[in-house]
Order: sequence, then C-alpha cells, then structure tokens
Amino acid sequence: MSTIDPVTFSVVWGGLLSTAAEMGSTLLRTAYSMTVREGSDFSTGVFDAEGNMIAQGDYSPGHLGSMAFTVRQMLDYYPKGTLGPGDAVICNDPTIGSGHLPDFFMVTPVFHDDELIGYAVNIAHHIDVGGSAPGSEEVVGVSETCQEGIKLMPVLLYKAGEPIREILRIIEGNVRIKDVLGDLHAQYAANMTGVARMQALARQYGTTQLADCMRDIVSRSRDAMVEAIAELPKGTYHFSDVLDDVGPGTEPVPFQLALTVEDGRIICDWEGTGPQRPAGINAYMQYTRSYCIAAIKAVTLPRSPQNFGIISCIEIRAPKGSYVNPHPGAASGARAVNANRIYEVVMGALAQIVPDRVIAASSGFCNPKVSGFVSPYTGKPFLAWMTAIGGVGAHRHRDGQEATTSPTNGTNTPVEVQEMNAPVFVERMELIPDTGGAGRFRGGMAVRKDVRLLAEAGLVTNLGDRYVNAPYGLEGGLPGSLGATILNPGQPGERNLHSKGTYPLRKGDVLSMRTAGAGGFGDPAERAPKAVLRDIRQGLVSARAAQSLYKIVLSEDGSDIDETETRKARTACSLLPTA
Repeated sequence: MSTIDPVTFSVVWGGLLSTAAEMGSTLLRTAYSMTVREGSDFSTGVFDAEGNMIAQGDYSPGHLGSMAFTVRQMLDYYPKGTLGPGDAVICNDPTIGSGHLPDFFMVTPVFHDDELIGYAVNIAHHIDVGGSAPGSEEVVGVSETCQEGIKLMPVLLYKAGEPIREILRIIEGNVRIKDVLGDLHAQYAANMTGVARMQALARQYGTTQLADCMRDIVSRSRDAMVEAIAELPKGTYHFSDVLDDVGPGTEPVPFQLALTVEDGRIICDWEGTGPQRPAGINAYMQYTRSYCIAAIKAVTLPRSPQNFGIISCIEIRAPKGSYVNPHPGAASGARAVNANRIYEVVMGALAQIVPDRVIAASSGFCNPKVSGFVSPYTGKPFLAWMTAIGGVGAHRHRDGQEATTSPTNGTNTPVEVQEMNAPVFVERMELIPDTGGAGRFRGGMAVRKDVRLLAEAGLVTNLGDRYVNAPYGLEGGLPGSLGATILNPGQPGERNLHSKGTYPLRKGDVLSMRTAGAGGFGDPAERAPKAVLRDIRQGLVSARAAQSLYKIVLSEDGSDIDETETRKARTACSLLPTA
C-alpha cells in the first residue's frame, strides 16, 4: 500500500504530464522544418532513473508506443554512470527506434544534486536524412536500410551542454535540407525544458518522494489496465485486411491478426501476415507494437495517460522476417503508410469484443514529397511535405470527422506554409462529396488537394494507400471511396499515378491528391433523415446518393425530406430478401 499523500501524488503526476507537454511546446516553437513546426510530427516523454516511461505528451502514437522500448535499448549503450548533466544521446536506427531513419530519438539524463532522477526524451521526424530520394521515404527501387539515408546507432550529440560538432558535420554532409540541424538543436532545447521541470519537482518534493511517486504511477496504471482487460470477454478474435501493394506491379500485403484476451493481458499475434518486401515500406516491430498499443488503449483506458504500466499489459508477437517484423537491414522509410493498416486490423478484431468503442476504417493520408534541385525563389534545393489528410471512420454513435488524422495524430500543414517553403501553389483544397462510407453514421469525407509546380523541374515521391482496397465499414456500414493521385487532371495527357511511385514533374504540372473516404457504421437506411438533409445542404452528399444509399426521398423542389415517401422507400428496402 502506498504511503504517499494523495494530494502530493496527484500534483507530482500532473507535474510530470505538464513537463512532457511543455517539452512539446518548446520543440514546436523552436523547430525549423515544417514537419515538426507545423506537422507536429514529434513526441515527448519523461522517464524515471531506471528507464521506465512515466509520462508522455499527447503526440504521435507511432513514437509514443515505441518510446518505452527504444529508451531502454539506447541506455544499454549508455548505462548509469556514463552520462552526465547536459549530455544528450541520439539514435535513428529503425530496429531500435520507431521504424525508419527520419525519426531521431534524443535522450537526456536529469540530475539533482548529482543524483540521477530520470530522463527527458523526445523524438522528431526530420524532413530529410539523405538516401535515394528527397524526404528519405521512397518505396520503389529500395531494398535495404543503407539506401535510405544516414543511420546513427546510439551516440552522444551533446556533452555537458555543448554540441559535438563532428557528429553534426557528419549529419550535415548526408542530408539535403539543413533544417535538420536546426531541428536537432530544437530537440535539445525541448529536453532541457524537461530537465528544468523535473529538477523543480525534485527540489519541491525531494528525490525519494519523486521516485516513489513515479513508481506508484507505473504500478497504479498497470492495475488499472489489468482491471480494464478483466472487463473484456476472454478468447481469441481474428481479423484481416490488406495493404494495396508495395509499388507498381507488386502484390498486396496481407495483414492477419489473432487478438487474444487473457487474465491481465492482451496478445496481438501477427502470424499469417505476409513476408517482408524488397521495398522501402516494411514495418519494424517497434512500429507494429506502437499502433497495436494505440488501438488497444483507445478501447480500454482512452482517458488515462500512457506509461509503461499500461503498455506492459500488451504483448505483440510477429514472425521474424514478416512484413510487420522484418530482419534488420530491411528498407522501411515509407513505413508510415502502415500505421492505418495496423491500427485498423486491431480495431477490426476489437469490434468483435467492444463494438461500442471502436471506429470503422479511416481515410488515411497522402504524403507525397515534391522536391527539386533549384527553387526559382532561393536558388537552393527545395522539398515540400505535401500531406493531405482525409476523414475518420464512423463510430456507433457519431459520424467520422472530416480532414482529421487518425490514428497518426498529426496536423494538417497550412497551405500558406507549404507555399512559403517551396515553389508550389495549392490551387484546390476541398472535401469530395459522396466519398464517406454510408451508414447509420457516415464516415469522414475524402479530401482533394491540387498542387501546381512553379519550378522548372521537380520530382514527386508519392506515398499513400487505399487506391485498390477501400477503408472498411462496420455492422453494415459501407466502405469509403478509393483514393487516387492524378497528374494534370482534366488536361490532355491526364495520368493516374501509382500510390507509391516516383515521377518527374515539369513546370506547370498539377498534382491532384485524393485521399480515400472513411468507412461508415451501421445500415445506411437507418440514418436519421435530418442528418442526410444536413449533409445534402452542406454539399457532402448528393441527392442521388441520398436516394440510392440512404433511401431518402426529397420533396419536389429538393429543399426538404418527403417523410411519407421516405418511410415507404425504407420499408420496401427492409422487406427485400437478403442473400
């Protein structure tokens, strides 16, 4: 039984959570690249002196789920006694970190009166780390990690508060965009914010009581997770889905999951998932683990702060050499496209256990990199991170949201920022009608984003999915629409581009990205007529789709619902024989 005063415990826990959040604010304010500064592609965390994850900021699940395991592996290289105040260790090895080279972890020890009291940790996605294509996320023609950019095993970047310039020069010599150096310094600033806040807690409560509170946080969180799992029916539940492919002319990747609920733990077993592929898109175990954890936590303890106590109750298994646990050295730069698939397969299994708590499959995202050697504005190389984010899958009790990241938890980078950072002009950014999966509750709409290249020449490295296999609906809800990338839409020579291909661009070319639509939930004929009418008025659903999918009959002038005729249409529909 804990002897810590409940008020003290609550204040310390809140202080540690605030520390992680403030670290994130520091990183956001001081970063150079749009991936971190506007895209929020980073995460922060606080660890105890033993390397246990205690608190995290509310950022990317792909980072947060891997952080607990990554830090322990990094500290194997730098055990207690080898790091001092002001030191910082970095690592971007995909097998240790979050699964691809652009993600750099940084770990800084925290001392109070010469006593190690914990670690401040963050991870940031860097806009480029070298390799075969700008952005370091090319899928086609890449089969090994060494082709994807610079790789650093755990190594000191800061010593006693001073940067180790030799390491910085090695990094600078291997990247295309020098914002990477600024972002690394921003990561250090974020960690030093964490150091200061943890030291303040130690001064106020003492190192012993702070350590006791951290220990209790993990213990109580584990107990809460065990209780949440105990509410679920025991058994094994199966679900499967596919990734469209790993490049032009390649086969789909099957994802197969057996999710087992036991006393005090949940096991995700990926036996039956396809083998690793010779393409830059495999999902290393840390990444697979992250999105399994994210889905399970979402339906068990969604409002509880994540820490090692919670994730210690979740076990992930995958055959070595499989697509979701490849052998070291497998290429993985574009692994982000797997986030939705891993999460949604786990959600599909959980839908059989707690259907009230899950969502249908979401749209996912398009994340092409538009790059070139010479910007007409600066005379320097440019790299535009042209993300387009679709809608969220529907829930049993509500529609999916539009243009919202799920489950990656990033942000839509403002059009103005993209245009300021590269010679591109965003001509169109809009929701696409009739793309959200129909259902009692409708899936989020697809997003269209058209971008014109203003430089003389460029390159697009495309990254997306759901161009062949649509996001699934649940309990009779229909799937969302398919995605697409079209070069020069509506013009002579219009061309459909592959979701993972790399293509040259010429000045004036328009790249039109269309995400998939998200899946619906429940029978479309049970959707509230007023909700359908609202969608029609907002331009989200056409009158034709309202009639064919939702069995809605409009008045003669199309301004309202003909309730009598709608009731007849829906009754006739329910009387039709089913296969």
